[in-house]
Amino acid sequence: MKITKVEAFTFHTESVMWRDSEGHSHPGRTKHDASTPFLMIECDDGTTGYMAGGRMDVDTVNHLLGPELVGKDPLMRENIWQKLKTWQRLHPQFSERSLCAVDCALWDIAGKKAGLPVWKMIGGYRDKVPAYASIMTGDGKDGPLATPRDYADYALELVKRGYKGIKLHTWMPPMVAEPDPKLDVEACAMVREAVGPDIRLMLDPYHYYSRMQALYIARELEKLDFAWLEEPMDENSIPSYRYLARETSLPICGPETAMGKIENRAMWIESGAADLGRAGVEDMGGITPVLKAAHLYEAFGMNVELHGATIGNLQILGAIKNGGWYERGLLHPWLDYDATKPYLTGLVDPMDEDGNVQIPTGIGLGWKLNLAYIMDNRI
Repeated sequence: MKITKVEAFTFHTESVMWRDSEGHSHPGRTKHDASTPFLMIECDDGTTGYMAGGRMDVDTVNHLLGPELVGKDPLMRENIWQKLKTWQRLHPQFSERSLCAVDCALWDIAGKKAGLPVWKMIGGYRDKVPAYASIMTGDGKDGPLATPRDYADYALELVKRGYKGIKLHTWMPPMVAEPDPKLDVEACAMVREAVGPDIRLMLDPYHYYSRMQALYIARELEKLDFAWLEEPMDENSIPSYRYLARETSLPICGPETAMGKIENRAMWIESGAADLGRAGVEDMGGITPVLKAAHLYEAFGMNVELHGATIGNLQILGAIKNGGWYERGLLHPWLDYDATKPYLTGLVDPMDEDGNVQIPTGIGLGWKLNLAYIMDNRI
């Protein structure tokens, strides 16, 4: 079995989403034309692996990675991943998200060859996972998430929907000129008062607070019985996180965006910089490295919380014991998250009334792709 073709492209679709200058997502009130990246890896026996969405760089995949992959055995995923990750040193345009796209498509091929969902091929642990509602960053003054009371009102709607956990992303530039720890805490307090003591709550605030600002937030969240605090400071400073974890009883979750894959997470564990691990397929370069991270955390008796509502993360959660939640979102009052995207035939992460998401049962990654739409709208 050999790879015969690697092809990445973008296709037209409709979206209400836009990104601000800092890279955070926000919904608008009307739909607009948008583009989505798509990857196909074809094999000589007709098996094809797919990856849709994310932020892979199409040119990097086609011109740098594709020629290396053609002729390779697609089932040699570890060999391919180990070689490609070394290319990132001198190819700065080769991001974790592009590596993720290739790795996930190869896992899709492997599952299809085995006739199994990827999570069962790895070694299934569970067929559903609890989901928490991950709220988008705060809006400007004209949006529906402009005040702490707005967060509390929206949190009540999410609880009615069935969520047993909620994570707040609070106000960040450019929606505010200066992030405010006291405003973050006020929103957290109002949400706790609104939803009561039984809903698990988490906070992911502005990512460049000082040590003392982060410590203030952590100690206030202790009183509110929050489940964890995530990325309140620059993650390149392990000593700052070691200080924070030592000075508060609130669980600290990380690292999320810090470079370094498994090796950096090992340093965080050894340094005592976090109580909960953090990983994700788009942050680390695919399913292959996140499985390594999950097993690393398991060896230290730690849970790992996976970053982002991706089909790769969902497959991993079906195969590991120490993943606590599926991050469902990002959610916003103006956004219908449960509406099927035009390039899909159904949700990949439907949630039941008890707040659980079913792990995909289709072979491979379990995509529900509308291939005719994708091809008809190819750019």
